[in-house]
Amino acid sequence: MNKKVVVGMSGGVDSSVAAYLLKKQGYEVIGVTMKVWQSDEEYEEKEGGCCSLSAVNDARRVADKLDIPFYVLNFTDVFKRNVIDYFVDEYMKGRTPNPCVACNKHIKFDELLRRAMGLGADYVATGHYAKVIERDGRYLLQRSEDDKKDQTYALYNLKQDQLARTLMPCGEYSKDVIRAIAKEIGLDVHNKKDSEEICFIPDNNHGKYIKEVMPQKVKEGHFVDKEGNKLGKHKGIVYYTIGQRKGLGIALGRPMFVIDINPLNNEVVLGNEEDIFKTTLVAKDLNFIAFDELKEPRKVQAKIRYSARPGNAIISPMEDGKVKVEFEEKQRAITKGQSVVFYDDDIVVGGGIIDGLI
Repeated sequence: MNKKVVVGMSGGVDSSVAAYLLKKQGYEVIGVTMKVWQSDEEYEEKEGGCCSLSAVNDARRVADKLDIPFYVLNFTDVFKRNVIDYFVDEYMKGRTPNPCVACNKHIKFDELLRRAMGLGADYVATGHYAKVIERDGRYLLQRSEDDKKDQTYALYNLKQDQLARTLMPCGEYSKDVIRAIAKEIGLDVHNKKDSEEICFIPDNNHGKYIKEVMPQKVKEGHFVDKEGNKLGKHKGIVYYTIGQRKGLGIALGRPMFVIDINPLNNEVVLGNEEDIFKTTLVAKDLNFIAFDELKEPRKVQAKIRYSARPGNAIISPMEDGKVKVEFEEKQRAITKGQSVVFYDDDIVVGGGIIDGLI
């Protein structure tokens, strides 16, 4: 009997071709789109995006074309609790979360995997650009063939039992080849644009979104300098992030950057560009893939955000279960709430959430 795999289909080209490749490899493929939007009215006009209603129609058409079963499963409550509420709460604490990391951790490789097992599936699959390999009895996460599209940064939370049941066929190909395959087999989504927005925020304005969700808690406050001197008014800390220069709404005669956010005093601290370059951070909520536990200092390459270039660093365990990360060279705008991910060449060592600077 063929192995059964549930493919999370977003309606985009990557997950569509992933389903095709797996069927071609002999798997029994079931297509699933996760319903995560909170109201149909909010999303029925939204074009594209992995959470839009139009994505469901695209995914269904692909499933019909591939002649595979297709289902829409309701993930609304768990998505709101673990992604949306987390996102809003982190911004209210003066941090900048990554919702895709949270979604992968709690939704795609936890809740979806659990439901896939309930359908009798052996595996869950996605269109991520990453590779799962096995080496010496341990499952590892490896960077994809397409370095520009590699998505391992957002997948560092995967655990051994999840990796053992996960397939990512797109990781063996470049994006151009994936699009070419989609066109060759007649999929309408072959030229569909990649979604770069936060899927649950229709206009990609997170500050406006949080203000609408929590109007009583997003309040004006003061911009201050490093000494605490007031420089002017800001419209709410949720509108700002570390390293931001544009859109501050204040003119001081020279370029100023957000260098810190103080939620207790509702202050946004401004400084010069050199103030946002740091070398050492502390990370919490760690997950290691290459081994079970960090017991001694280790050299790695580390990324402090999805688009950042990896920098040489040493990671050291701390007594409270956190990890100290010391970079050889200063990093621009290390931001609390973002993830720091560790690599050994093309293998993901692990990662965690940036909790503070030293």
